[in-house]
Amino acid sequence: MIFDWNQAKRRVGTANDSDVPLEDRYRLLIDAVQDYAIFMLDPTGRVASWNGGARKIKGYEAGEIIGRHFSVFYTPEDIASNKPAHELAVATAQGRVEDQGWRVRRDGSRFWADVAITAVYDTTGVLLGFAKVTRDMSERMRLAELEHASELAVRMQSAREEEQRRIARELHDDLGQQLTALKMGIAALENQLSDGNGGSPALAATRGLQQQIDDTIGSLRRIAANLRPPMLDDLGLAPALEWLADDFAGRFGVKTYVDIEVDHKIFTVPASTAIFRIVQEALTNVAKHAQASEVRITLSASTDRCTVRVEDNGLGDATGGERKTNSLGLLGMRERARQLGGFVLIDSAPRAGFRITVHLPLDAIQAGEPDTPGER
Repeated sequence: MIFDWNQAKRRVGTANDSDVPLEDRYRLLIDAVQDYAIFMLDPTGRVASWNGGARKIKGYEAGEIIGRHFSVFYTPEDIASNKPAHELAVATAQGRVEDQGWRVRRDGSRFWADVAITAVYDTTGVLLGFAKVTRDMSERMRLAELEHASELAVRMQSAREEEQRRIARELHDDLGQQLTALKMGIAALENQLSDGNGGSPALAATRGLQQQIDDTIGSLRRIAANLRPPMLDDLGLAPALEWLADDFAGRFGVKTYVDIEVDHKIFTVPASTAIFRIVQEALTNVAKHAQASEVRITLSASTDRCTVRVEDNGLGDATGGERKTNSLGLLGMRERARQLGGFVLIDSAPRAGFRITVHLPLDAIQAGEPDTPGER
């Protein structure tokens, strides 16, 4: 328990102040505590005292609560299960009971509480009542929930990437091979038809089918690569970014440059994936909103930081607010950067382009040093 000694001293006085009885000093000291609700219950469970922390946490003034049964602090579910009486019985039998659970304030709102109830006896062993200490744990609980949600988001993102990798492989290897086999079969049929009548309608139809299969294979490879480019796993981040830039330039007619000023092989697989997805989302924003003719992707590093920058020469803020910092794409980038301990900066002005800069700590994205031969 943490006491505000300065506040207590102001209210109690100095240790040499003999005008204040010791009992009153303890009472004033307890009343000065604001982070804990500290109060007494009589043997039947009715509130007998009330400190400043209890007033702050539970919302009751002393005159409103003293004399009332402490079950008023419990939820209807707990009252129905006779929990208040059970806790007093345990405290009486064992001397003390601790509990964490929902409690109810004066206004009806609930808060998560850490509670300790201690039985108090006089020198002859007669039960005088109970000392009850309650701490509001709502903020800690919210932080724990946020941490859990963050961990869950990381796991879900990792699972999604793994599933995309699996689907991309199956599309490329399984379905791609089937389409290739179908094309070879049609080519064999074309040869048979050409031996008989080179100008037959059936022969022309086979050629049209081969072209459709070629187009389908091309679309299939593009879909598979967008799900998870094989070179990201096979060759690393830099080749994957080069492929992404070439594909973007070819599809949208935007000159795309890539400057890699750092050894991409030092990055962990999750970091490489996060950087690739951030750049991919940034390029999607360029395609949707920028009306740019050029875009540049830069990957650099300093002594302790890796910087990823995507900048275009498009409309900037003149896009009518479509690329606000609370858009889903930018929120996704921020979340990926946050998971790696980094952050995202946005820089834009009308007719001056749009720049996204991501700063990531090197120690969070670097892979461990590889073992040298003979070392374990």
